[in-house]
Amino acid sequence: MMPKVIYNKFEKQLISSLPVAEFTGRIEVVLSASEAERAVNFLLSQPILGFDTETRPSFKRGFQHKVALLQVATEDICFLFRLNHIGLAPSIVRLLEDATLPKIGLSWHDDINSLQKLGPFKTGHFIDIQHYVHDIGIEDMSLQKIYANLFGQKISKRQQLSNWEADVLSDKQKIYAATDAWACINIYKEIIRLKRDKDYQLIINDEQHEASISEKG
Repeated sequence: MMPKVIYNKFEKQLISSLPVAEFTGRIEVVLSASEAERAVNFLLSQPILGFDTETRPSFKRGFQHKVALLQVATEDICFLFRLNHIGLAPSIVRLLEDATLPKIGLSWHDDINSLQKLGPFKTGHFIDIQHYVHDIGIEDMSLQKIYANLFGQKISKRQQLSNWEADVLSDKQKIYAATDAWACINIYKEIIRLKRDKDYQLIINDEQHEASISEKG
C-alpha cells in the first residue's frame, strides 16, 4: 500500500468539496446529577475519551457566556452534559480530575479554563492533539483542517455559533457537538498509527518554505 499523503498546511478552499464526517453513534443528553453519575461511571470504564465544550456565542464586546455544554465521547456513544442546567456535578468533577484515563481534546487548556469558571477542580489526564500533530509535521491548529488532512473528510462548523443554552438542543446541534468530541479520538489514534508505522509522506504546502528552498538552490 502507498503511504498516506499528508500536508503541513491543508488548503482551506479544498475543504468545502470533501464528504462530510459525522458521528453516527448513540447520543445521550445529560440533564440531571443522577444521569451524570451513571454516564461518568460508564465513561470511566472506557479505554479512551474524546472531549470538547460549547458556549453560547456572545455578540457583545467584552462579554462571554459561561460554558453550556460538555461533550464526552467514546468511539460509539457520546454524552452531552448540559452544564447550564446541572453545573459541575460531583461526578463531572470526578471525571475531569481522573488521572488515568486519557481524555483527548483540541486546545483543551481553553476548555479547562472555561470549566473552572463553573467550579474548582484539579486537571486530570488530558492530551492535546495540537501538540501531537506537530510530531508528524502538521502545522494547522484547527480541528477542521487537521481532520480534512488526515481523513479527507469535512467537519461542518455550521452549528458552532448556535444557541447552546436553548431549552432543547436540535438534532443538528447534538450531532455537531458529538462529532467534535469523537473526531478528537480518531485524530489521536491515527497520529499514533502514522508515527508507529511511519506510514505517511509529508508534502510541504507553504509558499514561504518553497521560496526559501529556491533561494538556497
